[in-house]
Amino acid sequence: MTLDDQTLPSRPGSIREEDVKLEEGHAVRESALSEGTFHQSQVVGKAIRKHFFCPPDATLADAVNRDADNVEFTDAEEKAVRRKIDRRVLTLVVSSYILNQFDRTNIGNAHVLKAFNDNFGITNNNQWTLALSIFYVGYCLLEMPANVLQRYIGANRFLFLSLTWWGLASVSFVYAKGYGGLLALRVLLGIGEAGYYAGMIYYLSFWYKRSELALRIRWQLLFLVEAIPTIFMAIVTLLFLPSFPFSSSFLTPREKAIAQARLNRDHRPKSHGGMTGWEGFKAVVNDIHAWLLMFMYASFNVGATSIVYFLPTLINELGFSPLASQGLTVAPYVVGWLMVVFQAWHSDKTRDRGYHIMLSTAVSCIGYIVLAVLATRGSGSNMIGGRYFALFLVVGGNYSLFPLVMSWAANVFSPTSKRGVGTAFIVSISNCVSIASPQVYFDANDNYQKGHAISAALVVSSPPCQVR
Repeated sequence: MTLDDQTLPSRPGSIREEDVKLEEGHAVRESALSEGTFHQSQVVGKAIRKHFFCPPDATLADAVNRDADNVEFTDAEEKAVRRKIDRRVLTLVVSSYILNQFDRTNIGNAHVLKAFNDNFGITNNNQWTLALSIFYVGYCLLEMPANVLQRYIGANRFLFLSLTWWGLASVSFVYAKGYGGLLALRVLLGIGEAGYYAGMIYYLSFWYKRSELALRIRWQLLFLVEAIPTIFMAIVTLLFLPSFPFSSSFLTPREKAIAQARLNRDHRPKSHGGMTGWEGFKAVVNDIHAWLLMFMYASFNVGATSIVYFLPTLINELGFSPLASQGLTVAPYVVGWLMVVFQAWHSDKTRDRGYHIMLSTAVSCIGYIVLAVLATRGSGSNMIGGRYFALFLVVGGNYSLFPLVMSWAANVFSPTSKRGVGTAFIVSISNCVSIASPQVYFDANDNYQKGHAISAALVVSSPPCQVR
């Protein structure tokens, strides 16, 4: 046997090639773990769906969550990831919400035009308020099922279906005639929009920390686009809106890990796992916070819903023409939007919801009281100016409450299944009350004085709900 055929033992102190490779592999693994890419690199491909209504494969989600437990990152990197999320996620959510608000409420602007009322046979205030109320029938019935569907198939597919539905319903108004046609289309519009608002709050909680959420929800007040682009927006959301951080194509593996880790370290549950949908529902029903938040939301939602539909009419009652009335609705929304921005920003900065809700409630209540007091005191310039100014307070106070209350709800509920059902529960039950909200302004003979007084009483009832 030759020397080459023999297996020579390693000399003391020598380093075998296998040991070197093992150490190098260990170093590479440790580096990949700290970078937040190791477990994702072990997953071949991306989240795969078998069909349109099938949820994404959870393998990639698990890999991102495991990487998120080990990733190390700086504040600068976190801010860079958040800005990237803002550009993609928030831009698409904002655009879809603009369409949502206009498609739901543009009927209020149309009501001041005689041709609209003639086309649909609206001859009295009772017919008008019924047309407004009936929207919430389908909306309330399908709110929670729609939210469950979104959680199952993902936000982009849910929004594609929702926007396409309500876009087609809005286009149908152009061709419809008669009062029956108006009622039918309002029901269809409500069905299409069911689950949208609560679903968006739930969806944003997958991307933003608790201290960031209210500021992102603030953008809901941007307003005024046409119905047809809604269908275009449906396609855009399907193609470009990511359902979850783990399934996003615009983030690198490390950025996905950072996006998930910053939520996990904010004491938020992970994107997957936890209770089943039914367990989440039972947990919400048995949670006193859910009922308090629901009552709080409902108390100001009645006034907020009514003021959106009646704002052009209330301005028209001040003596302005129909065209001028629609133009004069812009200023209250602009000032109201500024109040929403400030309240949401300051609420996130101070990490407080309760005191900010009380402030917005007080502003809204003062506005309603001024409207009620001045409603029957003549039509002098001072009275007109005072009533118009009060509309600024009502719009700003009411709409700054939406992001505050819903971000509070998203912060309170966990895990994700309970959060999804909880936000849908609050919006759904509250909107059942909204079926009756247009009926608050049942009497036009006293310049809606009774409606303003009822709205003020409902708004002022919400602060006691914060005592828990």
